[in-house]
Amino acid sequence: MSESTRKYYVHPTAVIEEDVEIGEGTRIWHFVHVRRGARIGRSCNIGKDVYIDAGVRIGNNVKIQNFVSVYRGVTLEDDVFVGPHATFTNDIYPRSFNVDWEAIPTVVRKGASIGANATIICGVTIGEYAMVGAGAVVTRDVPPHGLVVGNPARLVGFVCFCGKPLKEEEKVEEGEVVVYKCGECGRVIEVPLEHHKLVARA
Repeated sequence: MSESTRKYYVHPTAVIEEDVEIGEGTRIWHFVHVRRGARIGRSCNIGKDVYIDAGVRIGNNVKIQNFVSVYRGVTLEDDVFVGPHATFTNDIYPRSFNVDWEAIPTVVRKGASIGANATIICGVTIGEYAMVGAGAVVTRDVPPHGLVVGNPARLVGFVCFCGKPLKEEEKVEEGEVVVYKCGECGRVIEVPLEHHKLVARA
């Protein structure tokens, strides 16, 4: 497809290998490398020096900031944000001489955000609209709307769709769920009681 007819933007310094799909309205910036078989959705923004490995799946409206590495086996669903220098892994027991290893999958669900310099150990699922703090090392699943920080990352609370932390005075326990009403935007978030109990033990 010629530059004049394609419906996405690729900076001249970017390297896009064969069999790559890129959705309409997506922008790929300086020195990005997208490996063969990767799939990138519509209206994404891929920042400077991002590496997207072979076969990676990226949804619509995903924003990946500068110097992020997204390795094989990773799936980013719609509306995910990945901060600068964040890194995904795909091998629990890496050795340079292993030739028969298989990539361990990692999934970042819709609307989740990952802070700058965070590291995501493979095999985890980051739930919908969860928030991973800057510099965190995620070694286990993060529940939907969960806020995790530290190394290893621990669950310290929950966040709204708008990203603002949900506060204790905004919650009401109702059977098997804890209901929050965001003090910032007013939206209501239901957190399963089993997830809410994890905060107390973190």
